[in-house]
Amino acid sequence: MPRNNNFTKNFNSGKRFNSEAKEQPKGLSVEVRNNDVTKALRIFKKKVQEAGILQEVREREFYEKPCEKRNRKKKAAVNRHKKNLAKRKSDLGF
Repeated sequence: MPRNNNFTKNFNSGKRFNSEAKEQPKGLSVEVRNNDVTKALRIFKKKVQEAGILQEVREREFYEKPCEKRNRKKKAAVNRHKKNLAKRKSDLGF
C-alpha cells in the first residue's frame, strides 16, 4: 500500500492553552504584601475556613461507618429543624 506523504499536520499548531501564561500554584495561596505576614495569615485562615479544608481533614481522620454517617447527618438535620422552629417561635410567637 502506498504511503500518503500529504499527511503533515502539525499537532502543536492549534494550541488550546497559552504557554506564555503565568502558571498558577495549585491549592490555596495568599500573597504577602509589605512583609505583613500576620495579615496574610489571617486571609489564609479565612480561605481555609471557607473552603472547608479543616472540616474535611477532621472527618477523614478516622473511618466512619456508613450507618454512623447517616445517623450523624440525621441528627444534624433534626437539630437544624429544632433551631428553625425555635427561631420561628421567638419571631412570630407560634
